[in-house]
Amino acid sequence: KTVLMALFKTRGVVYKPVKDVNLASDSTEFYLQANVKAPRMTGILVKVFTWFLESRIFGTLLLYILKGNNLIHTLITNAELEESPLYVPAHHFEDHKEQEVKSLDSGLTPQEQVQLAIECLPTSSEKAQNETNTSFSRWTIMDYYKAYSSEAITPRAVAERFITAVDESSKAPLSMGFFINYNPEDIRRQADESTLRYQKGEPISVLDGIPVAVKDEIDCLPYPTTGGTKWLQKERSCIDDACCVKRLRLCGAILVGKTNMHELGVGTSGINPHYGAARNPYDANKIAGGSSSGSAAVVSAGLCPVALGVDGGGSVRMPAALCGVVGLKPTFDRVPHSGVLPLNWTVGMVGILAGTVEDALITYAAISGEIPSEQPSSILTKINLPLLSFSKSIRDIKLAKYDKWFDDCSDEIRSCCTQALTELQDYYGWKTIDVTLPDIEAMRLAHYLTIGSECSTWFDSFGEKHVAELGWDARVALSVYGSFSSKEYIKAQKLRNRQAKFHKKIFAEADVIVSPTTGVTAYSIQDDALKTGELDYVNGAALVRYSISGNFLGLPAVTVAVGYDKLGLPIGLQFIGRPWAEATLMHLAFSMQASKKEACSLSSFIFLQLTQFIHARDGKVLSYRSKA
Repeated sequence: KTVLMALFKTRGVVYKPVKDVNLASDSTEFYLQANVKAPRMTGILVKVFTWFLESRIFGTLLLYILKGNNLIHTLITNAELEESPLYVPAHHFEDHKEQEVKSLDSGLTPQEQVQLAIECLPTSSEKAQNETNTSFSRWTIMDYYKAYSSEAITPRAVAERFITAVDESSKAPLSMGFFINYNPEDIRRQADESTLRYQKGEPISVLDGIPVAVKDEIDCLPYPTTGGTKWLQKERSCIDDACCVKRLRLCGAILVGKTNMHELGVGTSGINPHYGAARNPYDANKIAGGSSSGSAAVVSAGLCPVALGVDGGGSVRMPAALCGVVGLKPTFDRVPHSGVLPLNWTVGMVGILAGTVEDALITYAAISGEIPSEQPSSILTKINLPLLSFSKSIRDIKLAKYDKWFDDCSDEIRSCCTQALTELQDYYGWKTIDVTLPDIEAMRLAHYLTIGSECSTWFDSFGEKHVAELGWDARVALSVYGSFSSKEYIKAQKLRNRQAKFHKKIFAEADVIVSPTTGVTAYSIQDDALKTGELDYVNGAALVRYSISGNFLGLPAVTVAVGYDKLGLPIGLQFIGRPWAEATLMHLAFSMQASKKEACSLSSFIFLQLTQFIHARDGKVLSYRSKA
């Protein structure tokens, strides 16, 4: 075997030292598009392919050929580069002197941080100026809070309608696949407690009584954490809430269940052969995106104003963009990772899916901050919250844009995102700086190798006894992941360090990097994929194209909806920021949100069918909104 592979050894790239690479717009660095060579497979083809891949005779050779054809050998395995490896994308705190922010003191409770976030929101009169009359409008956190406080509706009534809506959405003809697990009695218990607090005039915070869904990769009592599998809960018991969930519970949020996800987070479609495909509320025949598919879909459908996800390779931002909602991935270590499955511990981070930037901000305030007992006080990081009322006052923002990368998407996405960026520049006077980001495809492969090695290492702790219980697409992914060597892993970490240096140079000149969020909009769910899952690495590469630096380098990033393709499917624009500069990202996302004044093109009847259950009282749909 070794002799055979030596005969076919591919020469690797020799990377120039970072100091010799020109990052300006006139750089001669070549932009290499994703070189994915793998046909789409479902059904019997996936099963046959898996059998070959897992066989001792054919598997090793087949994996070697696949890695070679997809340039892993050229760009990573046999590559030469002088940088030392960077194994964890941790960042020393640096105060970037962000504009128009409120700095939080250390030691505040989640409830206190939420209250300070409320003080950062636009006033009711400012919000009303940006309101448009649409046939559908998602309720925000403040809509719920004001409705509860005025006794227009109670948390118990919302809980009952939520339970009915989830039940309706789970059955034909909708079969939306939002949740893996939800417990009506536990939801009612939480709602009753919240209702009583409002009746006494003692709500804990504005999050009191707010329905919040949690990706089934995050511990949340009383549910098992399955990771989208049928077996994990037998090996690993959920004995406590994850830190992020605990903080939301302290604020009074109603944790309404565990959302569907791509099995073990190893895919981008959100099609789960065990629990069904999480479907896109804009078109139930389209994917929601993965792996935080259920969290994105449930927010998009208006059943929850916010949900938690985990972003290991765009797994929050990608489905957020496909489902037309906000997706925020904070800086590495901004949100404690305790109680989250250790599937990919150096690239995966808890993220937020929300209907609006304001709701993302409130949730971010609730769950952010180190656990003081686990961090020396000398390295505690400062949390800035954006004063959204003053977003228009921000000046001299510089947006870095790499044209060849930005344009490597569908024509409709390119046109829509370019127009949105032009609107921002024209309205706010912000400037775009043309830059070059080298080795984008090498970074994608290095990230794939890293996330795959970490997932495989975690899975190996259970032995091989559960392989047969996995979906076929997950078995293929784990076979590929298990083929990566220690040499390849170290080379990938050298590329991580190299990219970190490139990005640091870019951020010395610009405040953010701007790009589309995905290279394609949501594609169709094929019937033959529902039982086996699917292998679609071409679409997968297009979906993750713009997400990698956020995970691989631990950078904060946010996506916000900016328009639709000709089929009415959402398109997202992404801002990637400096470490710890989430406030600036939220300012930009809020400005983008405010500038998009078109009516929401929610043509599907799904939204009205589901949300009328939640927002109704005495048989009538409430029109309560948070206007002056």
